Order: sequence, then C-alpha cells, then structure tokens
Amino acid sequence: MSRIGKKPIPIADGAKVTINGRVIDVEGPKGKDSYEHRPEVTVRLDEETNAVLVERDNEERASREFHGLTRALVANMIEGVTKGYEKKLEIVGVGYLAAISGDTLQVRAGFANELHVKIPSDLDVTCPDQTHVVVQGCNKQKVGQFAAEVRALRKPEPYKGKGVRYQGEQVKIKPGKSASK
Repeated sequence: MSRIGKKPIPIADGAKVTINGRVIDVEGPKGKDSYEHRPEVTVRLDEETNAVLVERDNEERASREFHGLTRALVANMIEGVTKGYEKKLEIVGVGYLAAISGDTLQVRAGFANELHVKIPSDLDVTCPDQTHVVVQGCNKQKVGQFAAEVRALRKPEPYKGKGVRYQGEQVKIKPGKSASK
C-alpha cells in the first residue's frame, strides 16, 4: 500500500472540493483549480471527516503508481487555493534588471536586446525592485514552470555568478584561468 496514497487529504478552511466523475474541482480564496484523475484510481469525498480519500481498484503497477501521484496532486491543489505558491528570483549582474510592463516581464540580462516574457493570466508576477521577481499563483506546476522559464533566459554563469537565479540558490564559482598559475 502506498504510504502517501493511503493518507486522507484534510480539506482546509475556505476550500471547497467538488468531485464530478473523474474531474476534481477545488475552489478557495486564492483561486480555483481543476484536475481530471486517471481511471486506475478512485477519488471520493468523506463528509464526516471532511477529507478527500484516494483509493485504487487493484494492485497492478499502474494503479500503484497513480495512487500516490493523484493524492499528492489533489493535496497540492487544496494547499494552492488556500495558501498559494510563491517563487522568488534574483537578478545578479551589473546592468541586469527586470520590470513589468502590462502583461509582459522585461528582463535585461547582458544581451544586446531586452528579453520579453508574456505573463500567464492566472499568475501574479511582481517586481519589488529591479533585481527581484516574485511569481505567485494557486497552481504549483504553473508557478514553478514560469519561474524556470525566466531563470532559463540567463542561467547563472559559473565564473562571476551573473544571471537569473532562485532566491537563496548557491552558485558554485569556478576559479578562472589565472588561478592555475
């Protein structure tokens, strides 16, 4: 039995879960999210304990695989609509900066031209100052994906550490060619 899959998912205050066939809809103060689970597992709402239960029909490999996955995805949805998810990025380098113009994130990262990234409508992206970007939303996958796309514009380079990095990320700095002498 999957250790993660067999745990019930408590429904947090402010979250509303509805199950319609294989589609799970979760609504809360931070937004709403939807997920259609695989047919190998069954998701049901337990009214008396106010929890969501994920069960599998048989012991086949695919059923065991999707058991824990489905439970984790539903738990992330409930946490996302109540607390939300956040990724913080820092921009390191002389002249490197970010700004928001309408629904576009503009990044100057040492290239000849400015890079433009369209901000998805369900994410909240802010720039508290020119060297920091904060990505917030209720869908964990979308928040992480957008932050990864912004970071991929200019990954931190290993000699001076310039580029876009996650806040708190440690970049291992290599010694240059003059260090070998």
